[in-house]
Amino acid sequence: MGYKIVVVGATGNVGHEMLNILAEREFPVEEIAVLASRRSQGTEVSFGERTLKCQDLEQFDFTGWDMALFAIGSDATKKFAPIAAKAGCVVIDNSSLYRYDPDVPLVVPEVNAEAVDGYTKKNIIANPNCSTAQMVVALKPLHDRARIKRVVVSTYQSVSGSGKEAMDELWNQTKGMFVPGQEVAPSVYPKQIAFNVIPHIDVFMDDGSTKEEWKMVAETKKIMDPKIRLTATCVRVPVFVGHSEAINIEFEDFLDEDEARDILREAPGILVVDKREDGGYITPVDSVGEYATYISRIRPDSTIENGLNIWCVSDNLRKGAALNAVQIAEVLGQRCLKKG
Repeated sequence: MGYKIVVVGATGNVGHEMLNILAEREFPVEEIAVLASRRSQGTEVSFGERTLKCQDLEQFDFTGWDMALFAIGSDATKKFAPIAAKAGCVVIDNSSLYRYDPDVPLVVPEVNAEAVDGYTKKNIIANPNCSTAQMVVALKPLHDRARIKRVVVSTYQSVSGSGKEAMDELWNQTKGMFVPGQEVAPSVYPKQIAFNVIPHIDVFMDDGSTKEEWKMVAETKKIMDPKIRLTATCVRVPVFVGHSEAINIEFEDFLDEDEARDILREAPGILVVDKREDGGYITPVDSVGEYATYISRIRPDSTIENGLNIWCVSDNLRKGAALNAVQIAEVLGQRCLKKG
């Protein structure tokens, strides 16, 4: 017996991936509805071998549905998530709206699956930020072994994290560089993204950090351990899909690189590709369409007593968004909403 599932925002990048992953992982779906804004009503989307037509979110009745995977912005989520939750449908939300609410669990299944049990307070579960999700998958097994004191992370985040318009902007700017008179001015980003990097994701805060950097700090503390000190620099790069992170970790206890490599190889959701030769590491292109969080470049940091450096890469539309949401749905079904 399966679940009655709703995908909200089915025409977007993340909604599209949610449908793909539900089909790929053979999630037990008894019935599925795909929702979008009124202007997209009737738009066809694929779910496995089936073609589904989008319904109008404004008119949809969530009563009798088990779970709703939300892939819309915070403003729309603020309006519709409480409606779905009140109707008895558990909301798994990909926006940032509920991540810092103490009554809403923030879940990465490989890290804190048991937190799903707290969904009953508001009937809502939050999906973390894409850059946080892949990082905590890598950090958790190391933290369990040697206790992490401090993390310094620099991210290299693809434009798909900003949506389809950002992907189009990178494509059009890149083409325009080679055709005189067809240059494309920035509109999604404050500066040119083609052949450039931008050390600015989300809005600036009073202390000089950006909201994206703040999210990584706050979410890591909520998901893993409030004692971990973390500082981040988040950078947008001219890559279509796949986020990369250079992570420097300081531990309380000694952990050598060989043991760390073995721990990561055995950890859920991780694939280690770490050869000290040309091409013996993972790049964003290699991660596209894959489920894993990849770890490469594991090596000691000789400037501190108990330090390691790692390189972490994942498909941000998958582990950073859609895959994590579907994994939450799987855990929710197994732990809390068991059916026949």
